[in-house]
Amino acid sequence: MADAKQSDSRPGKGMGKESQPLIIAKTPAEEQRLKLERLMRNPDKPAPIPERPKEWKPRAAPEFVRDVMGSSAGAGSGEFHVYRHLRRREYQRQDFLDRMSEKQKQDMEYQWKLEQNRHMAEERTAKRRKKR
Repeated sequence: MADAKQSDSRPGKGMGKESQPLIIAKTPAEEQRLKLERLMRNPDKPAPIPERPKEWKPRAAPEFVRDVMGSSAGAGSGEFHVYRHLRRREYQRQDFLDRMSEKQKQDMEYQWKLEQNRHMAEERTAKRRKKR
């Protein structure tokens, strides 16, 4: 029996660990329960917390453009593909700028509303304080 255990083990795997039965979660709740049990086996070990993905930004425009199309020759099929890619990038850049300006506008409105609420609350408390 011990020989079968040694021959079955792969190199690089720990021999001291007990083999645990493979449990396949059938529901999301069961999957979450299994993850929590695994985390609680060793509470001193820090839990992995993924970082937020970075916000997408368009690539900066090149400072020096190497292949500038001349104005004397007609555009060929190769230039059309270049133009199409440049146009797509420009549309992405404009869309990004529009989204950022909208987000900034919403943030400013939110801050203004917070300030208004704070001011109204101060007025109410001052009025009640005056009555006392």
